[in-house]
Order: sequence, then structure tokens, then C-alpha cells
Amino acid sequence: HMSRPVLAIDPGREKCGVAVLAADGRILTQEIVATAGLADAVGALIAAHEPTIIMGNGTTSAEARARVEALGRTVTLVDEYRTTDAAKALYWAVHPPRGWRRLVPRGMLVPPVPVDDFVAVILARRFLQIQIV
Repeated sequence: HMSRPVLAIDPGREKCGVAVLAADGRILTQEIVATAGLADAVGALIAAHEPTIIMGNGTTSAEARARVEALGRTVTLVDEYRTTDAAKALYWAVHPPRGWRRLVPRGMLVPPVPVDDFVAVILARRFLQIQIV
């Protein structure tokens, strides 16, 4: 059992979802950062939290991983399978639909903003093996 926080990164070509979760699964921070600024953002989060670092194994993970490992940190790759669907569900759980969107099945709704940060949360929770509701 780990007591260290987990920093999860959902790597993307232009933007990355970033989240830090406590060992018990609480979200400490989540944000979307420009891929160009990933190393700076991660460096600040490392300094603040001293986390274990994980990253989704998607198509752009190699470049993002190199940026983080250049900071002298080890990155563990985790499976991204179906994380986008889980992230959309989590987005709507955190931001319940209003107005006409309430009438549409949530699985059909497209969040009005990117959900890369929620993908990072899902990756961290999977890594921590916390059951996602």
C-alpha cells in the first residue's frame, strides 16, 4: 500500500490532463496544461507533492514521458483502455447536466470542455485500485 500521492498524466499532442490524487483517492489538483509546458507544470507538482508519477500509454506518451523523465523522475505507464468514457461519466457526475441536457442520456452527452484532466483522475484511481463509482 502506498502512502505517496499519485501524479497522473493523460498525454496529448497539444494538451495534457494532469491530476494529483492522495493515496486514499482524494483529488488534490486537476488541470489541463499545454504539452509544451508539461515539464514546468510537472516540476511544480513534484516539488509540492513528491508523488509517484504515472502516465497513460496512449499514442503520444513516448514524447511526454521523455519530457518528465528529463526531470530525473521515473514514469510508470498504465493502460488507457476506456478512460475517456469513464472521464466523461465522471465529468457529468461532478457537473450534473442542466436544462435540456438533463433529458439526454448521459452516455450520449458530450462535455462542453475537454476532459483530459478527468482522464488523469481516472488513470490515478485505476493505479490506486480505487473502485470508480
